[in-house]
Amino acid sequence: MRRRLAILVATTTSLVLVAFLVPLALLIRSFAEDRAVHAATVEAQSLIWMVANTDTAELQRGLRTQGLAEQPVSIYLPDGTVVGEQTPPTRAVELAMRGQSLAAETPEGREILFATVDADGQTAVIRTLVTTEAMSGGVVRSWLILALLGVVLMAVSVLVSDRLAHSLVRPTRRLADVSHRLAGGELDARATPEGPEELRDVAGGLNHLAGRIKELLREERETVADLSHRLRTPLTSMKLEAESLSDPADARRIGASVAELERAVSEIIGDARRRAVETGAHAVPVLCDAAAVVRDRVQFWSVLAEDTERPVELDLALGPVLVALPESDLAACVDALLGNIFAHTPDGSAFAVRLLAWPTGGARLVVADAGPGFAGLIDGHTGPLRRGASGAGSTGLGLDIARRTATASGGTVRLGASEWGGAQITLDLGAPKELSPGQNG
Repeated sequence: MRRRLAILVATTTSLVLVAFLVPLALLIRSFAEDRAVHAATVEAQSLIWMVANTDTAELQRGLRTQGLAEQPVSIYLPDGTVVGEQTPPTRAVELAMRGQSLAAETPEGREILFATVDADGQTAVIRTLVTTEAMSGGVVRSWLILALLGVVLMAVSVLVSDRLAHSLVRPTRRLADVSHRLAGGELDARATPEGPEELRDVAGGLNHLAGRIKELLREERETVADLSHRLRTPLTSMKLEAESLSDPADARRIGASVAELERAVSEIIGDARRRAVETGAHAVPVLCDAAAVVRDRVQFWSVLAEDTERPVELDLALGPVLVALPESDLAACVDALLGNIFAHTPDGSAFAVRLLAWPTGGARLVVADAGPGFAGLIDGHTGPLRRGASGAGSTGLGLDIARRTATASGGTVRLGASEWGGAQITLDLGAPKELSPGQNG
C-alpha cells in the first residue's frame, strides 16, 4: 500500500511539474530571445543620429570610440562603403536600402536592419546581428535550475506521501494482526483505535465483534453443559430398562448399545467443550493409533453385520499407525461411514475396511461396500461431499463428517466405485506434525 501511494503521488506530482515547468522553460527561452533582440535594437537605434549627421570618416571614428561591441554592427552607405563589421550585404540589406526597416532570420541568428538618411540625404542601412548564442544566453542554466527544482519537489512529495502512507498502513497492519489473533482463538485480543477516523471505526467494530464472539462462546458452553445434564437422564433410564429385560442376551446387547450411545454423547459434549474453550494459540497437537481405532469400531459394527448377514473384510496395517486426529474424531468418522453402509445398502451386502500405513507417515483408510454405489460420480467427486446433499434421501452429513475429518488431519477424501460395483470412500489421513517421516512404523 505504501508503494502504491508513493507511485500515485509521484505520478501526480510529475504531471503537475510537467504542466508547470515546460511552459515556464519555453517562456524563459522566449524572454531570453526578446532581451537579446531588444538590446541589439537599442544599440542599432543609437547609431541613427550619428549616421544622419556625420560623414564617413567621422562615422568610422565614432564607431571605434563608442565601443559598441555587444553585437556586430555594420553600416551600409549609399556609395557601397561598409562601416563597422565588414559583412557582405544580404538580401535583407538590399531590401532595407529601399527605405524599409525590418528583421530577418538567418542561419547565424536574427539580423536587425534600420533604414535611415545620411548627411547627404541618401538611404543608409544600419545592420546588427543577434546570434543564436546571444539569444539563448542563460537559458540552459535556467533550465537546469528548473530541473533541479522539479527533482527536489518530486522527492519532497514522495517523502511526504510515504510518511502519510505509513500513518495509514501501520494501524491497518495492527488491525490485521488482531484479526489473525482472533481467528487463531485468542479472544482477548483487542485493537487500539488509531489512525484516521475510518480506521478507528473499524477497530471499534472489530473489538465489538470479538466481545460478541466471546459472549456467544460462553453461551455455547452453558448450552453444552445443559445438554449434558438433559441427555444423561434418558440414557440412564434406557440403561435401567435394558437391565430389566428378561432375556439376558437382549439385555446385554441393548445395554451395550446404550453404553455406546452414552460414550458417543460424552465424546460429542467433550469435543464441544474443548472447541469452545480452545484458544488455538496453545493448542496441543493430537494424534491417535488409527489401527486400534478402526479395529475397535469394526468389531463394534460386526455384531450388527452378523445379524444382517453382511460379510465383513478387515485388512489393517500393523500398528501403531499414528495419524493427526483425536481418537474420538476418527472413531466418529468410521462410525459415520459404516453407519451409511447399514442405512443405504440391502441386508446381506458385503463391505470391507482397509487401512494402509504410508512410509512417510499417515495412512489411507478405504471403506467399500457391495451396495448400489454413488449416483452421478465424476472423476472421484460428486455431490454427497457437500454438507446436506445426498442422493439416497438421507441428511448427507455422514460423508461431510468424513471430508472434515480428512481435512482436519491434512489429508483428502475421494469417492469411487468398489470392486463389487458399490461405493468406495478413500480417506488419506495426514501424519502428526511432530513426527518425522517413517516414525509411525
